Amino acid sequence: MRESRLFKIVYHLLEKGQTTAPELAELLEVSVRTVYRDLDSLSAAGIPIYAQTGRNGGICLKSDFVLDKAILSHAEKQDILASLQSVNALQGMELDETFNKLSALFQLNANRWLEVDFSRWGAQSSDNHKFQLLKTAVLEQSAVKITYASSYEIIDERVIYPLCLSYRAKAWYVKAYCTKKQAYRLFKLNRILACEMMTEHFTDFTYPSETYDSDQMTAEVMLRFPKEAAYRVYDEFDQSQIEILENKDLFVSAAMPIDQWLIGYLLSFGTAVEIVSPPELKEMTANQAHLIYEKNKL
Repeated sequence: MRESRLFKIVYHLLEKGQTTAPELAELLEVSVRTVYRDLDSLSAAGIPIYAQTGRNGGICLKSDFVLDKAILSHAEKQDILASLQSVNALQGMELDETFNKLSALFQLNANRWLEVDFSRWGAQSSDNHKFQLLKTAVLEQSAVKITYASSYEIIDERVIYPLCLSYRAKAWYVKAYCTKKQAYRLFKLNRILACEMMTEHFTDFTYPSETYDSDQMTAEVMLRFPKEAAYRVYDEFDQSQIEILENKDLFVSAAMPIDQWLIGYLLSFGTAVEIVSPPELKEMTANQAHLIYEKNKL
């Protein structure tokens, strides 16, 4: 707890440049007296903290101070290395060298105990190229022109301002402002067929806290599955969305977009799913199943 507090003091000084003991006391939720004891401890540890007197005075760090590795606890160093490992499977991100340098700096064993790979089978290069380009665009606040396949069977070009990459529900998305729709949208990386960095830059865009999807509206979908399909139901839905009925069947209620993707998704369950509501989804799925039958019957 105290070590964490000392780190917060140094980080606050690095970020703000100057502060006061009362301000630190309020930030850390401790007394001013405790703050002064912490400052003495940091000074004794070699952190160049000094106080400026006068009207505009306060507590400062030497301008050339660089955060030393010793300020991080063993657990925090492990967390940093684990975070690097968790994304290192995305080839082309060149994190191996960073990982090795930090391992040496922290004097920790560089055991790679974690591996995560979000790429699709056989498409690793393409997926990671998109990921890298969009990551750079987010960091540099650069506009990106994309060719996007929407769930409404439309493939078109859009210019977006990418704000954040998000991993959600087993897929990568980019949260962005769409200049075509003049609205915030969530674009699935798998559906971005091509992307190109533009010279245009943007500022002052903040993705809203509400959940937006790419040109979609959601509705409450109610589904029923036999107990034999439980293994897949728990794979696809959160436990809070599942109710176990008396006969051990599973009843699912979830907000989902009513579109062609959802119809195809439900058809992937075959006869193991019964659409309880909404009725229009039931009809749309039945019609699609009939078309599949007509097209493939012998």
